[in-house]
Amino acid sequence: MRHAIFLLTLLLLAHPAPADWLREEADVMGTRITVELFHSDPEVAQQSIEAVLEEMRRIDASMSPYIESSELARLNAAAGHAAFKTSGELFSLIERSLHFSELSDGAFDITFASVGFLYDYRKSKRPDAGQLKEATALINYRNLILNTDQKTIRFNKPGVRIDLGGIAKGYAVDRCIGLLQQRGIRQALITAGGDSRMIGDRWGRPWTIGVRNPRNEDELVAVIPLMDVAVSTSGDYERFFEEDGVRYHHIINPASGKSASEMQSVTIIGPDATTTDALSTTVFVMGLEAGLQLINRMPDIDAIVVDRNGELHYSESLQPAKKMDAGVNPSAQPVSD
Repeated sequence: MRHAIFLLTLLLLAHPAPADWLREEADVMGTRITVELFHSDPEVAQQSIEAVLEEMRRIDASMSPYIESSELARLNAAAGHAAFKTSGELFSLIERSLHFSELSDGAFDITFASVGFLYDYRKSKRPDAGQLKEATALINYRNLILNTDQKTIRFNKPGVRIDLGGIAKGYAVDRCIGLLQQRGIRQALITAGGDSRMIGDRWGRPWTIGVRNPRNEDELVAVIPLMDVAVSTSGDYERFFEEDGVRYHHIINPASGKSASEMQSVTIIGPDATTTDALSTTVFVMGLEAGLQLINRMPDIDAIVVDRNGELHYSESLQPAKKMDAGVNPSAQPVSD
């Protein structure tokens, strides 16, 4: 359920940034973090970028399931045996994750990790039939018992694991945008893998977001100018391997414990990155018809979907965007994370 990196392509104009614009990149949270912002005071701009990267590292240290000392890893190790007291931050994000589980009737489910850890995409490793059946039986967000007053979480079955990869990067992006706004930054872009949020404009023009072809990294399927929104993309081609003509990738269908197979990529546009992050995974798992029906019921949320056959689809309020495809500037060079 973690978002694929590289699916969201940021098209940056070819001419160099003015002196008052700063851009830096770093590898945090298992992905490439990009920060670009404007402030008339270079010292404020530099300090703001450093604050963003520090916040990204803090969240990674708390919420990565791969860091043994992280709060999430300690929760996974303990909550199957006894209630684990969490920080307010982690508790709130898990609560929000469960909201998306309820909204999607379980298509978004952070307990996917109960089977997800059995896959190793670098080594082309997947669970056998027996392992898959046993582990998939543990996937159910209702296996999490939350005590709101005490801020404790307990798993009602041993072996349950959670992973916030489908929402934590979006949350981190939102947190960092908030830090920039507190420092007086009004024009900025923050990207964490497939999750981005932008405030203000870029050199007096909207930020231009391009969605790449899931089967051709040099080709774009849509280009949209945007301001003051978040964008997240989930797809099947960043962490995957193929075996006997089957693509095994990291976006797990909680119902089967297997890779979701109805989509190639899903891009969601909305007001905040926590929401778009979760919804891009949700729609990917739900499939074309059910996924777009969900998005069309939600105010201020839009979707661009590439289905399993490579066909492009838009949510209802984005239909006019189809006309923009022919207007892509062939000289624009996509910059991947």
